[in-house]
Amino acid sequence: MNIDGLSAIVTGGASGLGEATARMLAENGARVTIFDTNGALGKTVADQIGGDFRRVDVSDTGSVAAGLSGLEPRICINCAGIAPGAKTVDREGQPHAAEIFAKTVNINLIGTFNVATQSAALMATAPPLDEDGARGVIINTASIAAYEGQIGQIAYAASKGGVASMTLPMARDMARAGVRVMAIAPGLFLTPMLEGLPQEVQDSLGAQAPFPPRLGKPPEFAALVRHIIENRMLNGEVIRLDAAIRIPPK
Repeated sequence: MNIDGLSAIVTGGASGLGEATARMLAENGARVTIFDTNGALGKTVADQIGGDFRRVDVSDTGSVAAGLSGLEPRICINCAGIAPGAKTVDREGQPHAAEIFAKTVNINLIGTFNVATQSAALMATAPPLDEDGARGVIINTASIAAYEGQIGQIAYAASKGGVASMTLPMARDMARAGVRVMAIAPGLFLTPMLEGLPQEVQDSLGAQAPFPPRLGKPPEFAALVRHIIENRMLNGEVIRLDAAIRIPPK
């Protein structure tokens, strides 16, 4: 697929991996709409890239439908997510708060499902873009925590495991409509969450990766997004983007 001229949606596009992806898409000629709950940052990024911003709560189906109103997406990139830390049982003997688990799943997994399925429905009725009958591509963000969740990541790992697991069946569902579905499972990337840590901690985390021994850069995530969009044979797969790291328990 040629990105130039296509309508693209990026959730979580106000910062981090989503922002880098939104910028990459705009640089390659896409008409980008950012979905985020951070209005100030989202509008700033949208203005800088010549795109549009819509305040959308991805966990709310009505909010997603309102955000998609009037759009004809051909590219959907789901980057919105949260990563709270909580153990199954804490040091005081209290069980993991169900509210935290539910919120994480609602945003990371159900939010991804909401945007992906509603975008897929719009893509399925659009005219084909090429001789293969391609109508669009959906790329969701999983995590290597889906496979190697650390201590305190039960909610996050479960939510990202769900994102990884729905990739193939969603791709199979949408095959007849010419809509590809992929997922990226990033490792340790320099997102706002990690940027708040002391430099020595960032360096220590990055050094855990075999090569390159550093934290990933959001534009490197965006570069993979671009390749997936442009390579029509990539479908139904979860790609680890992690410099060969395997996360230890803690």
